[in-house]
Amino acid sequence: MDARRHAPADGLYEVGRRPAFAAYVVEAWRRRGFALTLAGYRLIGGLLQNRLGVLWIVLKPVLTAMIYGTIFGFVLAPAARPADFVPYVLTGVFVFEFFTGCFSGGARSITGNARLVQSLGFPRILLPLSVVAEQVMRIVPTMLLLGILLLVFGVPITWSWLLVIPILALMAVFNFGVALIVARMSVWTRDVQQFIPIINRVLFYVSSVFFQVDLVFADNPLLLTIAHSIPTYDFIALVRGVMLVDHPAPLLAVILAPLWAVLALVVGVVYFWHAEARYGLSE
Repeated sequence: MDARRHAPADGLYEVGRRPAFAAYVVEAWRRRGFALTLAGYRLIGGLLQNRLGVLWIVLKPVLTAMIYGTIFGFVLAPAARPADFVPYVLTGVFVFEFFTGCFSGGARSITGNARLVQSLGFPRILLPLSVVAEQVMRIVPTMLLLGILLLVFGVPITWSWLLVIPILALMAVFNFGVALIVARMSVWTRDVQQFIPIINRVLFYVSSVFFQVDLVFADNPLLLTIAHSIPTYDFIALVRGVMLVDHPAPLLAVILAPLWAVLALVVGVVYFWHAEARYGLSE
């Protein structure tokens, strides 16, 4: 009896061969627990290496906001700074950290797990998924701290704060799609990973983390529209819109954010799946 004849019926496929898309997605969903477990172990393992442990989850975005907020507080013209500059910066930095963690981690998700990829058979899409899951675990205490800091700086708490949950869930979908894209690109050429910090820095500055694009580009509708179309800006604007009453999200951001999430997910999953049979072969 040839076992290869019965393998497809049992949901198995040959090593080095790309499975059918539907079967691949179903298998990945069935094994999602592996991604969550891997994310938890990686999070705990990384924190245990530091003396401050879990505190680094919240210390990193706080220190980033303090450093850049202080610098830009002096550099930016008063007209470009909102009246509530500190809450504005804190919200922008905390949300942007969610993206950078998924973006940078996604780029290393396959290449950084070469032994796992070569020794075990599983849908490789679970590795970028575990990166996003880890960042979701990080963003929960981070957003709780953000809420406390906003209260300290006089921002009133409202029921609209609860909308942060679906917004960040939507952003997680977008981050997952982006992580899949850079994960495959990094396998194709490691040089991609060298560009990740540069791209992060550019997005950091163009996502209106420190200044109000509506004020800076008030006289240039084209640049304002381009700024409102940047995905990272859109998600930051949505979070600010529900947490900071003086900064409602522009309509374009409300429309584009879910579109960016769906587009990134579809393109990311298909693009990543197309190279499934080649992951680990060149490691």
